[in-house]
Amino acid sequence: MTLERIHAAIDELEFVPKSEAVSRARRGVGRIGVIAPFTTYPSFARRLNGVAAALRGQSYETVVYDHEGAGTSLLASLPLSRRLDGLIVMSLPLSTEIAERLLGRQLTTVLVELEQPGFSAVTIDVVAGSTMVADHLVERGHVSFGFLGEGGTKPHPHNQILQSETRMLGFRAALEHHGYRLPDERIRLVRHTLEDAAAAAATLLDAPEPPTAVFAHDDVLASGVLRAARRRGLRVPDDLAVVGFDDSELAEHLDLTSVRQPFEESGQVATEILLAQLRDHTRSLRHVKLELALIQRSTT
Repeated sequence: MTLERIHAAIDELEFVPKSEAVSRARRGVGRIGVIAPFTTYPSFARRLNGVAAALRGQSYETVVYDHEGAGTSLLASLPLSRRLDGLIVMSLPLSTEIAERLLGRQLTTVLVELEQPGFSAVTIDVVAGSTMVADHLVERGHVSFGFLGEGGTKPHPHNQILQSETRMLGFRAALEHHGYRLPDERIRLVRHTLEDAAAAAATLLDAPEPPTAVFAHDDVLASGVLRAARRRGLRVPDDLAVVGFDDSELAEHLDLTSVRQPFEESGQVATEILLAQLRDHTRSLRHVKLELALIQRSTT
């Protein structure tokens, strides 16, 4: 349904008039659109803070569309006058058809956490982040590993599942480089809730040969691992090391080792690129890859 919603957003809002008066029609609109999956995720709020920082002092307002919360019917009901000067697409993979529509209608668009030919983009090196985790755990002397990723039966943002798989594959490849394995039986995919994460982690920790280190797709899932460990009387990090991803406020609160992702910076850089392209439509496309960092705390 994600692609259909984006398709509807483009069509129903008439982002770009088809006539040669594109520039004149957009002049003075003063709106930047942001489309993202599940805008209730804390990571989106942090990215949106970056967007707001870049727009401070500018004559633009931000219009946010959640592809789940603001579906086809709501987008279709918006006044056709609500056209956009530019669009930021966060963490939503675009089909070739939708990408061609955006390019064909000349709506200046910047992508965050994905890349597509013809668009400026702000990304991170997910594999590098997973490699940091593997290197750190091996340095700590671990030889038995588990991974907790996002999946399950409840609908999820497509990008979250792709990210989870990429993080797992990067982790597995880095462990293999060190001579260790991440077998399929030590991988669990769950819905994005603390309780589901704790239940899945319990199956890992109750196995005859449980892992001594678990890498979770994000800090919420990592907190579920910590809960399962606490319920079993395991000492962290003596009996079990746990690493998350994002370095959220939750990670700070739990003193959780986590990969810091520059959420605010990604939103700010994407907006700055968009504004520069709006000022000069002849500017070359930009691709910015932001750095990750492993923040070591008491769980490892």
